[in-house]
Amino acid sequence: MKSDNVKCGMQQAPHRSLFNALGFTEEEMKKPLIGIVSSYNEIVPGHMNLDKIVEAVKMGVAMAGGVPRVFPAIAVCDGIAMGHIGMKYSLVTRDLICDSTEAMAIAHQFDALVMVPNCDKNVPGLLMAAARLNIPTVFVSGGPMLAGHVKGGKTSLSSMFEAVGSYAAGTMTAEDVLEYEQKACPTCGSCSGMYTANSMNCLTEVLGMGLKGNGTIPAVYSERLKLAKMAGMKVMEMLERNIRPRDIMTKEAFLNAMTVDMALGCSTNSMLHLPAIAHEAGIELDMDLANEISKKTPNLCHLAPAGHTYIEELNEAGGVYAVMNELDKKGLLYTDLITVTGKTVKENIAGCVNKNPEVIRPIDHPYSETGGIAVLRGNLAPDTAVVKRSAVVPEMMVHEGPARVFDCEEDAIAAIKGGKIVAGDVVVIRYEGPKGGPGMREMLNPTSAIAGMGLGSSVALITDGRFSGASRGASIGHVSPEAAVGGPIALVEEGDIIKINIPECTLNVDISEEEMARRKAAWKPREPKVTTGYLARYAAMVTSGNRGAVLEIPKADSKNK
Repeated sequence: MKSDNVKCGMQQAPHRSLFNALGFTEEEMKKPLIGIVSSYNEIVPGHMNLDKIVEAVKMGVAMAGGVPRVFPAIAVCDGIAMGHIGMKYSLVTRDLICDSTEAMAIAHQFDALVMVPNCDKNVPGLLMAAARLNIPTVFVSGGPMLAGHVKGGKTSLSSMFEAVGSYAAGTMTAEDVLEYEQKACPTCGSCSGMYTANSMNCLTEVLGMGLKGNGTIPAVYSERLKLAKMAGMKVMEMLERNIRPRDIMTKEAFLNAMTVDMALGCSTNSMLHLPAIAHEAGIELDMDLANEISKKTPNLCHLAPAGHTYIEELNEAGGVYAVMNELDKKGLLYTDLITVTGKTVKENIAGCVNKNPEVIRPIDHPYSETGGIAVLRGNLAPDTAVVKRSAVVPEMMVHEGPARVFDCEEDAIAAIKGGKIVAGDVVVIRYEGPKGGPGMREMLNPTSAIAGMGLGSSVALITDGRFSGASRGASIGHVSPEAAVGGPIALVEEGDIIKINIPECTLNVDISEEEMARRKAAWKPREPKVTTGYLARYAAMVTSGNRGAVLEIPKADSKNK
């Protein structure tokens, strides 16, 4: 056992004295040491219940003969961080979470890990750590929030942000907004639509790193506690069989994740996180794969914000495995892959029928024959951009209009709420990328303002930043290269005609190559917005959005060698 390095032999007598300080018995000294990475905190609604999940995991580990020991991981609530400087600290936590978990796991020589995440960057950060560490690991999330109920209909956080836009447009009263405020988020859990947290928790199942129901069993259901106990027991089985994350997270597993992503209509943030997780597993995911997979993968679900169904209904309809079973009817998945259940994908999904064809469309009656996400290219995004195609209204699938250019999110929001954006416009928000932000802020406020102002079917938004999974409409993010490194988005001028063609996967600005070259020659880099602390270090190391915004050590300048 790995933990023998800190428990066995005369040289480890000092180590054992410290285990004695922890109250270890002689019997515990002989058992595997299992780390439980707890993302519990009291500021994130998706994490406030994780103490109970962790206790259930500990019980499962102990029942199966292991010694559980808990250590923490941080988590940021994207909703609370939204629309101010705090959002710069969202994506960047993904790497902090990964790095700190690596440090704790290796320093204390854990034999195996159970990861207990729930929210947006917490899930991919711990998946990255699992791939990097490559010791037996099982995931069990905290589960999704139940949908809210307002005026006889179900609702969620995205409706809350759009209500603010409706109030600014004069179509909703302050009393209406207050009702949404009090009822949109009724329980603990990750926000109730197919936003980033639930997207990644569902894709954890697809990757084979979480048990059935990991992404869909509501946070407040006791079934979630049973799942946590099972995760604790399963990690002991994985340890005994020496099944490791890189045995599970193969290239084919990532292709499965991209396929189910298309069927579910997941958040565009998955196009940042899947490449980053794969990178830690030694696999490079080319973003153009997304379009290849989309061409043959039908979109089967329209969960909020794309539609009016929620994760709790996906759970009742059969969950992620039912979606996978539909896809397998056309042979769209690799099914001989091992998973944390100890079984193959095919064994896992056998008999998992679709119980509600209104929530999960049958494979022969999809919402669309192509997947929920499209990767765009063109002279405005030579290295790609991403859009959640399934959340775009038909009339915006092809659009052209004048650029309305803003160099930060705040200026764009002021213009939208001030009535300065009109039907047909293309809002461009730049210098918000991984380096330029720094931190690649989500743009839920401007997209919600556009929708709330009644412009969702006539105004597009493009950015080198990114979008919340709660965003809907023609919201095109991850434009690469970003403005801060001189990408074409930095060269767009007010009034330039931008042409968007989502079916053909193109994004262009209607200027000549000569004009683009002239502007490029005149462009000068901007002074960094942040020069100290973690964000400055992050900006120095982060790569482009099309590469998953992974961190790399900057190459030394040749003249300094």
